[in-house]
Amino acid sequence: MDTLISNVTIVTMNERMDVLFGAFLGIKDGKIASISKSAPQEQPKTIIDGTGMVVLPGLINCHTHLATTALRCFSDDLSAADALNAQLLKEDKMDSRSAKAAALLGIAECLRFGVTSVSDLYYFPNATAEAVAESGIKGNLSLSAYRYIDQNEEFDFDTDEQCRELVKVVEKWHRFDNGRIKIDAGIHSEYTSNFKLWEALAGFACEQGLGMQLHLAETAGEAESCLERTGMGPGELLSCHRLFHVPTTAAGCVHLQEHERKLLGRKKVSAVACPLTDAKAGRPTTPIPECVKAGMNVALGTGGAIECGNMDMFEVLRFAAMAVRAASQDPAALPSSAALMMGTVCGARAQGRASECGMIKEGFDADLCLIDFSAPHLIPCHNVLNGLVWSAKGGDVAMTMVRGRILYQNGSFPTIDLKKVVEELTTYVLPRLFGDGKN
Repeated sequence: MDTLISNVTIVTMNERMDVLFGAFLGIKDGKIASISKSAPQEQPKTIIDGTGMVVLPGLINCHTHLATTALRCFSDDLSAADALNAQLLKEDKMDSRSAKAAALLGIAECLRFGVTSVSDLYYFPNATAEAVAESGIKGNLSLSAYRYIDQNEEFDFDTDEQCRELVKVVEKWHRFDNGRIKIDAGIHSEYTSNFKLWEALAGFACEQGLGMQLHLAETAGEAESCLERTGMGPGELLSCHRLFHVPTTAAGCVHLQEHERKLLGRKKVSAVACPLTDAKAGRPTTPIPECVKAGMNVALGTGGAIECGNMDMFEVLRFAAMAVRAASQDPAALPSSAALMMGTVCGARAQGRASECGMIKEGFDADLCLIDFSAPHLIPCHNVLNGLVWSAKGGDVAMTMVRGRILYQNGSFPTIDLKKVVEELTTYVLPRLFGDGKN
C-alpha cells in the first residue's frame, strides 16, 4: 500500500451515500485499494493522519476558461456589453505563452480548492493541455470554435483553421496519460456560429469518439433571437443539426423551453449550472430541478475567473443550493446531498469519467480532497454533508490528490512552480495584455 489516510471521516458519495467515521482509506498504484473501519494489516509507505478531517471525492469543475485568470477582476461593475468588449480587447492580445501561464495559475487555484478535474472551453487548447499535463490534474479540454460560414461559401473541414487546430490537438493530447486528458469538440455557442461548423464538428466528434462542449441558452436575448430567426430555440436547433449525437456538456441551459429540456434529456445532454457567474452578471441561473425532471444530468462549474472572481467550487455548491431554494421559496429544496452529487458524481458523468472517479469506491482513481474540519466555522459538526455545503470554504482544503498523487498540500504545489508562474504573469503576460502592445 502506498498511502493510508487514517482516522478520517469518509464521505463516499456512493450509491448509499455512506459516511464513515474514524475510517481508514488505503491507496495503491493510484487507485483506492481499501475502505475500512480498522487499520489494514499491510504497512503503508506513507500515513496521512486524518484526525479532524473529512475526505471527499475531488470536486469536478465542469465549465471553466482557465486562461482568463489573467483577466480577473479588471472589468467588474461594468455593464454586460462593456465588460464583454473590454474582455475581447484583452483576449485579442493573448498568445499561447500567456494562455499557458494563466492556465497554470487557474489550475493551482482549482487544486487549492479541492478540484481534481476540469472541463475547459476556450482558445489555445494546446497551451492549456501543456499546463494540465504538467500539473497532474485531469481535464476535458475543448477549443471554443466560432464564426459564421456564408451559405454560399465552400466549407472544408480539412482546411478550416480552427478545425485543423482541433485535429492537431486531438492527435497530440486525446487520451494522454491513460485518459487523464480528454479532448472534446466544441463551439462557443449557437449565436456565434452556424450549421456548417456544427455539422462538421459533430461528424468529426462522432468519428473520433469525442465529447462536445458549448454555451447554451445562457441569456433570454440569446434564446429569443434564435426563436425569431429560425422558429426554434437554440437547443432544438442544434439538435436538428446533430450536435448532440455525442456526449455533450452544455453550460447554462437557463432559457430552454420545456420541450427543449426534454429533448436534451433524451439525448443525455449534461447541463452545467454556473450560479456564481450568473448572479454576478445579474441574470437568473440554470433551473436545476426542471432540468433534472427532464432527464438531464446536471453538473456544476465556475466559468472563468473573469466571470466569477474565483474558482472556489465550495462557493458554487452553496450558491447552487441557495438559488434553487430562493426560486422555489422552499428551504428544503435541493438538499446538501444533491449539491454534493452535482459537484462530484454528476460532474464525473458529464466528463465521461463515471467509471473512474466521482466516488470513493474501491477500484476507482484516488481523486480526493481532504478538508480540515477543525476550523471554528466548522465546529460543531452535527451533519457532515451540511457542513461541507453550508459552512466549508475552499480555503479549508488541506490536500488535493489525483490518482494517488498529491498535487496540493498545506500551501504547497508539488507539480507547479507557483513563484515562477507568478513571475511569468508579472513580467510577460500582464504587460502584454494591459501594456502598450509592444511585447
